Amino acid sequence: MIPASTDNAVMTDLTPIYDFLDARTSQAWIQAAINNLPLIIQDHANCEKKAAGTAMNLMFRYEFSSDLQRKLAQLVREEMLHYEQVLDIMKDRGQDWIHLGAGRYAKGMLAHKRTYEPAAMIDVLIIGAFIEARSCERFAELSKVIDDNKLAKYYRYLLKSESRHFQDYLALAQSLSQEPIEERVAFFREVESELIDSPDDELRFHSGVPV
Repeated sequence: MIPASTDNAVMTDLTPIYDFLDARTSQAWIQAAINNLPLIIQDHANCEKKAAGTAMNLMFRYEFSSDLQRKLAQLVREEMLHYEQVLDIMKDRGQDWIHLGAGRYAKGMLAHKRTYEPAAMIDVLIIGAFIEARSCERFAELSKVIDDNKLAKYYRYLLKSESRHFQDYLALAQSLSQEPIEERVAFFREVESELIDSPDDELRFHSGVPV
């Protein structure tokens, strides 16, 4: 069930998101998303499910930090709630579930993940921060232009939690590192920007410029 609070959802201040990301979503992606909204909704559902699964896997793999466990448990609950809500949206729209393969975005960033600990964990959390921040930016962009008022309100409703998630991931990454993580964040900012700004032959919620 979509929460009633979406009826009063207002736009969250996205200044921290825009400051964190190096690239803004292209008008070409926005137009392609509008023209293929069922695909975008389906991939959004996939993203919420994957985010919950990733957080759950991290909980089992890194049990040494109680603070990490609490934060990840909260993320799992919220992501699964969002997944259920997107499924409800699909049902309300009469949209059937279809198989949709993953795009290049997350794989493109994970290809640069370091392979030793705790560096690998730090990189995964930084990548998670960028995925959440990009989601937030695209929810905001879509909420301004789609003609489905209920869906637009839901995207605005998601902005509050999604904008907090990216900060949670960064805080967790820093808590695991003895050194400042800014250099690593800057590295992944360049990788993420390239994936968003370069041509992409698959349309997904986090894909690049459509070709």
